[in-house]
Amino acid sequence: MSEAAQNNPAFTPRVFSGIQPSGGLTLGNYLGAMKRFLDMQGSGIETIYCVVDMHAITVWQDPEALRKQTRELTAGYLAAGLDPTKSILFNQSQVPEHAQLAWIFNCVARLGWMNRMTQFKDKAGKNAEKASLGLYAYPALMAADILLYHATQVPVGEDQKQHVELTRDIAAKFNHDYGTEFFPMTEPVIEGAATRVMSLRDGSKKMSKSDPSDASRINMTDDADAIAKKIRKAKTDPEPLPSEPAGLAERPEARNLVNIYAALSEQSVDAVMADVGGKAFSEFKPMLADLAVAKLAPISTEMARYMEDPAEIDRILADGASRARKIAAPILKKTYEIVGMVGA
Repeated sequence: MSEAAQNNPAFTPRVFSGIQPSGGLTLGNYLGAMKRFLDMQGSGIETIYCVVDMHAITVWQDPEALRKQTRELTAGYLAAGLDPTKSILFNQSQVPEHAQLAWIFNCVARLGWMNRMTQFKDKAGKNAEKASLGLYAYPALMAADILLYHATQVPVGEDQKQHVELTRDIAAKFNHDYGTEFFPMTEPVIEGAATRVMSLRDGSKKMSKSDPSDASRINMTDDADAIAKKIRKAKTDPEPLPSEPAGLAERPEARNLVNIYAALSEQSVDAVMADVGGKAFSEFKPMLADLAVAKLAPISTEMARYMEDPAEIDRILADGASRARKIAAPILKKTYEIVGMVGA
């Protein structure tokens, strides 16, 4: 039994997670989120995956670009192997219960909790006074995303762990304030060799679509030649790979490439190092390039195929939203009853 199930014995195990359609899917999105979503899809636990377009508009989005990016992210999910008959896949704005529950949680969460959220500080920067209220309050919407489905497990990157902890705080306070055990204590699931994929040009920085250098990242739309070229040119130090995993600790670029290899090959870092430890990068990089092309190029091709049929993407999202609402609506209704809303 998973830790989440042990901590939530009264709740059916259920996975929820989402990605913002902010454009430019990278290898980091795939290894840090999508691949893990697929692994959980086959685990026997109900899985719900969301394109969180309401989160995306916490900073201004061009409407046409947002529509395209929503479909592109959906195409990425599908091309990577997500099966919309086995998982529920939808975009957040088609399920209005997310926003409705978020308002309840806005009234449960405390300002002090929000002030501790490091993501807001990072994204708002020095112009926090000019940031949108949505950017400040979006952790409450994220809590609603999760708890609207009584999700017991949330696969997230390390940078989102604080928001899942806030979700637990909101659930605990709601349950305490209303004398109930209605919402579960959701567990973050952070695992895998490459849950945080770093830049190919600077191993101390996270791989990001916003990096001005396209060579710093592998885009999920890159073809085989582009993938191989970027890996061959990835920054490394002059020494061969260490013979032991511990030797990667002070070598961020080497550690990043080994982590990527481990994640793509579904091996532990220790197992990879047992095979490649001591090799020169001139020998290891072609191994990684071949593996990355074999794993990623078919996804790029399939994404392009899906993007040629936006009506089919929209149909899949609408069907997923309908299925999601069958779970969400009763939970929101019961929440309203607990709070004391007349007519709920």
